[in-house]
This record gives sequence, C-alpha cells and structure tokens, in this order.
Amino acid sequence: MSEERFGEFVLVRRHGDGHVAELALDRPKAMNAVSTAMARSIGAACAALGEDRGVRVVVLTSTHERAFCVGADLKERNSFSDADLLRQRPVTRGAYTAVLELPVPTVAAVHGFALGGGFELALSCDVIVADPTAVVGLPEVSVGVIPGGGGTQLLPRRVGAARAAELVFTARRVEAAEARELGLVDQLVDEGRDREEALELAARMAANSPVGLRAAKRALRLGHGLDLRAGLEVEDAAWRSVAFSGDRAEGVAAFNEKRAPRWPGE
Repeated sequence: MSEERFGEFVLVRRHGDGHVAELALDRPKAMNAVSTAMARSIGAACAALGEDRGVRVVVLTSTHERAFCVGADLKERNSFSDADLLRQRPVTRGAYTAVLELPVPTVAAVHGFALGGGFELALSCDVIVADPTAVVGLPEVSVGVIPGGGGTQLLPRRVGAARAAELVFTARRVEAAEARELGLVDQLVDEGRDREEALELAARMAANSPVGLRAAKRALRLGHGLDLRAGLEVEDAAWRSVAFSGDRAEGVAAFNEKRAPRWPGE
C-alpha cells in the first residue's frame, strides 16, 4: 500500500495493485470539519485520482474514530466577514463537486457523525456503507443556512422529495438503523467494519473492466432524471464508447477461454 498526502488534512492510499484508491479525511482534532484548506485538498486529491487511469474505484473514509465528518468548519467561519464567506464559497463547493464528479465508482465508509457537509460528501458517492455508530443528517437550517454541498439535490434523488423535505426542514439527526431503513445509507455492517467492508466492496468492483466501470457510471449519472427515451440515448452513447474497446474484446475472450480477464483499460 502506498500513501500520498494532499495538504495537511487529506491522505490518499492506494491498495493492492493500485486499482482501489482510498481518500481519507484526516483532520482528527476537528472531527474532519471542512476548513478552506481541507476543501482545497479534497479537490486536489480528487483531480489527481480522476486523471489516474489506473484507479478504478475510490473509497472515501475517515481517520477519526468517532466521526466521518461533522461538516463545515463553523469555528473558522465565525471569524469571516461576508466577503470572506463569499470568497470561500467556490472553494468549498469545488470540494463537493470534485467528489461528485469523480469518473469512477465511489464508496463512502461512514461511522460516527456524518452531518451537514460531511453527509453531503457521503451523498456525493455512489454507495454508502455505514456501521451502527453512524449518525447522519443535514442540520444547516438550524444555523441559518441551507445544505450547500449538494444536499438539497442529492437527498431527494435518494429518498424522494417529501422525505428529503422532512429531513432538511427538521434538521434532525438520523441514527444508523433508521438511516438504512430510509435509504440514507445503502449497507449497514458490523461496528468498526465500515472501512474494511467498503474496501472489500470496492475491490469487487475494481475486478471489472475499467472502461466499463467509467462508462456505466457516466450512463447512470447522466441518465438519472431524464425521461426513458432520453435516458436510453445516454445509455446507447455509453455503450458505443465501450463496444469497440480493448476491454470488451478481452472480456469476451476471457469468458470463452474460461479465465480471468486481463483488462487493457482502453
């Protein structure tokens, strides 16, 4: 396993053959509260991972024992002028967008608090794995703002408009069992196993064609919310991008030869 640090608060680990990358939030003294510096580091790490054709899946984790991420750094913001807050906005928004727009499948491993921007980072991933200590929620209206890292758009896409409205308007925190029941998280695993289970899930994903994974994610993301006919056109375009690839040829050959594929990744 290799490690690379982006700024002071973000650590990227590459597992095994490097096809699974772990983006670890590493600001334990602040329970991973997202400061301006941390937001820049998240964006930089995602940019590097997105450009690395060897990376097939990214897992978003936390090094803090009791929290995934508690959201925006309100202590930092308490000293801001209105102009400071306005200048910070594109930086923090860029961090959430960078996770959302990673071109490969993403898995969030959540334990402890995942609140506000912390939950929005998880919502920006394709799959959320959580352990029983997880507490999630979007409490922004309780401090006079709204979810600004994608929460008002990503949450209703997961749980429907009415359920999202109730959660956002009440600002309530949701514990793991209810979060799983409502679809706020996708898998509930044994306590302390969220990171390991997320990495195992990522490894199963990463065994598949890197060309296929990127195209499938593109089709899923671009087609969501479109009417069926338009969505099928998105799917067809994604299919055409892989149909004549080296990965498709290798996948068919490996199937017929009854062996594991050796993906060329092109």
